[in-house]
Amino acid sequence: MSKKCVVGSESVRMIELGHPWIIADAYTKKWPAGEAGDLVELVDASGAFLATALLDPADRIVARVLSRERMRLDRAWVLKRLERAVQLRKQHADLEDSDAYRLVNGEGDGLPGLTVDRYGDYLMVQIYCSGWRRYLKLITQALEDLLAPAGIYEKVRPQNTRELEAASDSKKYGHLLAGTPAPEPHHVRENGLVFQVSLERGLNTGLFLDMRKNRRELVARVKGKRFLNLFSYTGAFSVAAAAAGASLVTSVDASPGYMAQARENFNLNRLNPKRHEFLVGDCLTTLDDLVRQKKVYDVILMDPPSFSTTSKNRFTTRGGTSDLVASAVRLIKPGGLLITSSNHQKVDLADYLKELRRGALQGGAELQVIAVTGQPEDFPYPVTFAEGCYLKYVVAVKAVKG
Repeated sequence: MSKKCVVGSESVRMIELGHPWIIADAYTKKWPAGEAGDLVELVDASGAFLATALLDPADRIVARVLSRERMRLDRAWVLKRLERAVQLRKQHADLEDSDAYRLVNGEGDGLPGLTVDRYGDYLMVQIYCSGWRRYLKLITQALEDLLAPAGIYEKVRPQNTRELEAASDSKKYGHLLAGTPAPEPHHVRENGLVFQVSLERGLNTGLFLDMRKNRRELVARVKGKRFLNLFSYTGAFSVAAAAAGASLVTSVDASPGYMAQARENFNLNRLNPKRHEFLVGDCLTTLDDLVRQKKVYDVILMDPPSFSTTSKNRFTTRGGTSDLVASAVRLIKPGGLLITSSNHQKVDLADYLKELRRGALQGGAELQVIAVTGQPEDFPYPVTFAEGCYLKYVVAVKAVKG
C-alpha cells in the first residue's frame, strides 16, 4: 500500500494545474520516511487523493507526479507510456533522413526524470531522478520488447559541479545495460549527414539531438556564404553548412579534442576539411582576434553551453551573451545573419532577448529578429510545464544603416 504524503496548498494548486514536480518545503519534511523509487499518494490537508508520485527524498524535487490516478508502476504501465512516446514521433516528427533523435523526453512523455535517445540501432537511457534507478531493469526490458534495439546503454552524469569540471571526454560515463556493445565510435545519420558519436565516453555523445531541425533550417541560409560557428563542439552545424555549399566554414572551440572530431565528421561526409578553418581557442578572445584581422562573415552562429566544464572559460549565459553579441556583430556584413542559441532553462525568451539587445547596442548594431524557434517535435513538453520549453534559437539580421 502506498504511503500517503500531505502537500501544502501551493503544491495542491500546482498539481491541479498539471505541474509534475513537488519541490521540498515544510510539508515534505513531515512526510513518512521513504526511499528513492517508492510510489506515494499525494493528498491534500483533508486527506483527499491528488496524484501518484515517484519519491526521490534526497533531491530538491522530492517527488514527480506519474499519474492523477492510483496506479502500479509495472511492465504494462511502462509499456503504455513508451508506446505513446514512439507513436508521437511516428506521427509528428520529421525523421525521414535521421536515425538519431529523442524517443522519450521525460515530463513531456509522462515519464518525468527519464529520457531515452535513439542512436541508430542503439538506445541511450538517462536518469535525472534517482527514483527510476529501482525500475531500470523493467524499463530496459520494456524497451527491448517494444523496439528490439541492438543494445541499450545508460550514461550517468555527475551530479555536483566539481565532478563536472573534472569531467573528461576520454572517461567512460556510459555502460551497456542490454544487448551487444556499439562500435566505438558509432556512426548515426541526421538530415542525411553522417556523424560519429560515443555511447561510452564523455559526458555527452558528440551530437546534440535537440538541434536537428535547426541544423536543417540552416542549410537554406548559408549556400555560397562565409559561415562562422562559435562553440562549434564536434562541428555538426559546420558540417551542415559545408554540405549546403557555404564558401567558407570557420569553426571555433576551446577543445582540441572536439576540433579533431569535427574534422573527422567532415571526412565522414566527404567534405575536405582543408578547404575550411578550425580554430582552437576561447571564443571571446578569438572574436577579438578576428575583429583585429578585419574578417567579415555573412552568417555567424553561437551556441554556447549553459554550463562550462572548463574552469578557464569566460562565458556565462547571463552577461556573457551580450559580450559575445557585441563582438560578433562587428564581424557581420550589413544584411548578414546572427544566429544565437541558449539551452539555459532558467533564462526565458524575454530575458534572453534583453541580452541580445544589450549586446547589439554595445556593438553599435541594429538587429532585426526574423525567426525564433526551439526544440524539435521529439522534445515535447506539457503545456502545464513551462520548464520544458528550454531551447531558444534566434535568427536576426544585422540591419543596413542609413
